[in-house]
Amino acid sequence: MKKILNPWEGVEGYFCFGCAPQNPSGLKMDFYEDGDEIVSYWQPEEKYQGWLHTLHGGIQAVLLDEICGWVIIRKLQTTGVTSKMETRYLKPVSTQGGRLMLRASIREQKRNIVIIDAALYNEAGECCTQAVCTYFAFSKEKARQEMHFHGCLAEGEPEVAADGEPPLSK
Repeated sequence: MKKILNPWEGVEGYFCFGCAPQNPSGLKMDFYEDGDEIVSYWQPEEKYQGWLHTLHGGIQAVLLDEICGWVIIRKLQTTGVTSKMETRYLKPVSTQGGRLMLRASIREQKRNIVIIDAALYNEAGECCTQAVCTYFAFSKEKARQEMHFHGCLAEGEPEVAADGEPPLSK
């Protein structure tokens, strides 16, 4: 499993609730590549609860949506936006139950429409929440011009992005 490097880290104005490491209210998610899947580990805190000691469903949805976005970023080397998300809450998620694991991968792609399957697992490995996200993936040109995206690398990869452009400076 390879750690994915955040291409926006250190960019002025980058304050994503899901993945910006400097956002004090954010989730500060990190991502890893494991074959066809993107994986994230996240430790819930009481401040994100809905019901007593239970992770808020909206936070679960953010976690799942965010990992789906990183599937687009890493696997397709572009950016995009969520156009639809279907979420199934199967089992309560404890804010006291240890580290969670999320996994996501592409189910289907038709031109710029990408369907991604994602799941959230508790520390015992039980699937607690599932999502199917439909993403509208931007052209690489639009991602570069409007989203300041120049590629997404994993640790140990050479400092040239998949589009041949240098990655954003760290």
